[in-house]
Amino acid sequence: MTAAVVHPALAQDMPGAPGDGATRAPGSKLDRVEIMGKQSDNDLRRRAQIAKQVYGREELDKYGDNNVADVLKRLPGVTMQGNAPRMRGLGSGYTLVLLNGDPAPPGFALDQLDPAQVERIEVTKGPTANQSAQAVAGAINIILKEAPKSSQRDLRLGMGYSVDRPTVSGGYTLGEKWGGLSLSLPISVFEWRNQNEATVLRNTPGLDGLPSRSDQRDTQFNFGRGFNLGPRLNWKISDDETLTWQSFLQKGQWNNRSSYLRQTLQGQPSFDDDGAYQGGWQNVRSNAQWVNHFTSADRIELKAGFSSSMGSFDGQTFKQDTVQRAILADNADLSLTQAGNYSHLLNDEHSLTVGWDLEWRQRDEKRTVTEKGIPQTVEFEGQPFGARIERQAFYLQDEWEISKQWSTYLGVRGERIATRSQGVGSTLSNTSTVVTPMWHLNYKLDPAGKDIIRGSITRSYKAPELGALLARPSLSSLFPDASRPNTELAPDRIGNPELLPELATGLDLAYEKYLSGGGMVSVGVFYRQVNDLMRNVTSLQTVGYATVPRWVSQPVNFSKAQTAGLELEVKGRAGELMPALFDPKLALNLRGALNYYQSRVDALPGPNNRLDGQQPWSGNLGADYRFSSVPVTMGGNLAFTPGYSTQQTLSQSL
Repeated sequence: MTAAVVHPALAQDMPGAPGDGATRAPGSKLDRVEIMGKQSDNDLRRRAQIAKQVYGREELDKYGDNNVADVLKRLPGVTMQGNAPRMRGLGSGYTLVLLNGDPAPPGFALDQLDPAQVERIEVTKGPTANQSAQAVAGAINIILKEAPKSSQRDLRLGMGYSVDRPTVSGGYTLGEKWGGLSLSLPISVFEWRNQNEATVLRNTPGLDGLPSRSDQRDTQFNFGRGFNLGPRLNWKISDDETLTWQSFLQKGQWNNRSSYLRQTLQGQPSFDDDGAYQGGWQNVRSNAQWVNHFTSADRIELKAGFSSSMGSFDGQTFKQDTVQRAILADNADLSLTQAGNYSHLLNDEHSLTVGWDLEWRQRDEKRTVTEKGIPQTVEFEGQPFGARIERQAFYLQDEWEISKQWSTYLGVRGERIATRSQGVGSTLSNTSTVVTPMWHLNYKLDPAGKDIIRGSITRSYKAPELGALLARPSLSSLFPDASRPNTELAPDRIGNPELLPELATGLDLAYEKYLSGGGMVSVGVFYRQVNDLMRNVTSLQTVGYATVPRWVSQPVNFSKAQTAGLELEVKGRAGELMPALFDPKLALNLRGALNYYQSRVDALPGPNNRLDGQQPWSGNLGADYRFSSVPVTMGGNLAFTPGYSTQQTLSQSL
């Protein structure tokens, strides 16, 4: 990543210079000189006040990826589960995804975002006061391209091969500048095709209530297409005042086909039906930002925005080519935000910022499910359900470079979160307050910053997803008849409007060494104590939508948990990392990462009472070689994650 640093300088008479002693004519104008400097990704990382990894255009363009999800798979400490990124093995709300510093809208698809629309990606290991504190594991900030400083035309075309035929992608960026106005208009189109296979062995009570065993092999084929549009307009009103408008549109359609090979091993087991599903999504986001440096030491920033997400779902399941279940569903999310901050420069190395962050978010969904043409639950089918979150946050942060070797960041953020869930004949509300102090401290072992020790103590939280607050039941696909019982391993599902946010206290320590040839080595450890842990718990309940007791899976604030880990990262030229094995002039770059994680949920027995979805370790290896005779670079990357088991509840393991 290269960043331009502009320093206006005035030509001045200097002793001994040509023309020394000459008198400048009154009223003559001095020329403005712009000095352009470049900062590498490592420079930005080294100078950051919190532990941060920065990946610019070089990393984004390295392998010709056609979506950001593929880029994230290569980054140290980041793994992907479906379309959701996970840091430190934790996803599902523990990892915060930001778009230009603001939380990404619901339904935002990383695997459908073209890297050509991205300026850089920043991965931080802890929360900061000026961003949402919902970053228990860390945050991934995707910064979209800014409007250009000159006219620009950029066309990119790509082709790949997936499953059974080629797939294509393309992007075009238009950039223009007229005086203080600059415009960027990137657009990209994409398509995908994937096929997955899985084998499921079940040992459950059968349709007759007696023990049964089955072997089910699933083949899933999914495909789709869509486009992204991300216009940005910058208006430089003066040297001290700017106005920016940026929008983002993502729209697409998807299809999924699933088929099964079934084998009965014992009794009368239940099997999943073949299925055909299709749907679409649309994400719209628009933000305006005004910044004014009204004195050399004072700065104010105001932001406002809205986002809208819509999705549709149309699916059918089949048994012997006969429709069993039909599902029609749609959902809509609307969000309004307003934020601002005021910064005061106490001196050249010390600044103080106060700010606020307001959000109103509403989710509405409607679903109709029929079994052989008959409504599954009469009172719920086709009825609207809604959930709302109102959030008000205020924060204070102090950034201070104490000396050439010591720097610190102090912050505190207070948030009030009010939730409201509406359904058939019921309205439930809940309010909670979260205060999250945070302290980051850096020590440079040498003034040049080649060796840095970082430490931080933070508080963060994980809020429940809006969908988890909806009290609409979803019946088990294996036991869809509400007049008959289901099993503990095939439960119905329902939300919980009374969920509280998880609170986490964290400690991070890291050592970073930056090599003279551009490489680096990093060793870090972390610890998190989590209270009010949310987890789906299955229990036998008497429910209003069934005539018999049913097993129901519902999210609850279950227990406390702890997680800790070790993170290793190394990258650089092979000759610099291993001079005994490689020639220092060899144009071979190596990189690797190894991460070890351990967690424990207090209310569950071991040995696999880990946090949901956290793998015990992960690794990443990569190499790039640049040929000297031709302008070609060849490289590869391998990311690996082991299989593992998780104790979900006292009686369930996954």
